[in-house]
Amino acid sequence: MDGRRRQSSRLGGGYQLTDETPVYVISVAAQLSGLHPQTLRQYDRLGLVSPDRTAGRGRRYSARDIELLRTVQALSQDEGINLAGIKRIIELENQVAALQQRVAELSAAVDGAAATLQAREAQVHASYRRDLVKYRPPQPGSALVVWRPSPKRPMD
Repeated sequence: MDGRRRQSSRLGGGYQLTDETPVYVISVAAQLSGLHPQTLRQYDRLGLVSPDRTAGRGRRYSARDIELLRTVQALSQDEGINLAGIKRIIELENQVAALQQRVAELSAAVDGAAATLQAREAQVHASYRRDLVKYRPPQPGSALVVWRPSPKRPMD
């Protein structure tokens, strides 16, 4: 998964349609992306956009694939980047998205651990004996006097 927001709609029968659901045949994908079907086949061979396959090996493109095709076209035509460069850009974007997802997971784990630690700390503080008095060292210039009663003498 690349970390992009998924759009979904609920269809009858419990089937959920997302941006990742492969639904478009190559001719429809070509029209939606503004590219020739042969260009889509070449992008698939190069590994730029890899659509899902049916049991009969037919290509099925998702909405995310269509978006990626448009991005590849824009990078190629508008920016003048060659296909190898575009492939590397896509790989790096996917890697960044995966790392961002991992950072979010680790942040959630750290937050959970911090909350657990605070709860345990509060539990320990609640268990303190309230009849104990905190020790305070004597202040400079103060004296400590210890009184011991003298032992009782036998009566004469």
